[in-house]
Amino acid sequence: MGVQENLAEVKSKIDSISKKCGREGQVQLVAVSKFHPASSVLEATAAGQILFGENRVQEASEKFCEVLEKFPAARLHIIGHLQRNKVKEAVRIASCIQSVDRIELLDEIEKRCAEIGKDIEILFEYHTGEESKSGFESEDGIRAALKNFSLGKYPHIIPCGFMTMAPFTEDESAIRASFKKLRELRASLQGGFPQFNLRELSMGMSGDFEIAIEEGSTMVRIGTAIFGARSER
Repeated sequence: MGVQENLAEVKSKIDSISKKCGREGQVQLVAVSKFHPASSVLEATAAGQILFGENRVQEASEKFCEVLEKFPAARLHIIGHLQRNKVKEAVRIASCIQSVDRIELLDEIEKRCAEIGKDIEILFEYHTGEESKSGFESEDGIRAALKNFSLGKYPHIIPCGFMTMAPFTEDESAIRASFKKLRELRASLQGGFPQFNLRELSMGMSGDFEIAIEEGSTMVRIGTAIFGARSER
């Protein structure tokens, strides 16, 4: 099947599991286009997909210059580990950075957004699984970051929630535990910082998005099931 057929199938599955959970219309699809060409992204946009995720800033920049020229409504989220020297370009092309994993990164994002007068949304990446290589290691770290927000330190950044990767395992209980941990983190921090709308839980990928939706995901990041296998480069 092609991109449009795959996309329709994935959206149908998301709708079906969301309805079963009583969460109809509450889950956004982030189509992860890493290692796939702009032509594949444009196939997806032709089928009505607007939101995309990319891991690497340089690849995303090259690809989405073309995509946004042809389809200005497209939105890009950076979902991979972000180095400080890539932040300037990341904030130029993206509407959200999902992979904020340290306070120093927030400092750089604010600096670069202030330079171009742009506001950007972010999610806090939280380490919930053994296989995850990045993310805040503790709730205290994110709490300290949100304290900075409450003091007005980042006027150009909008904290919107949290992101995680479940461990790569066939053990469903371990996957559920990872997603539950993120859901409980949000409940704790939303209670501590009610002035922020920490609504998003970005969790679930091609292999585990159905479990993620059952556990409260509001955003699933799916690439392979839409665009096919990737040839890394």
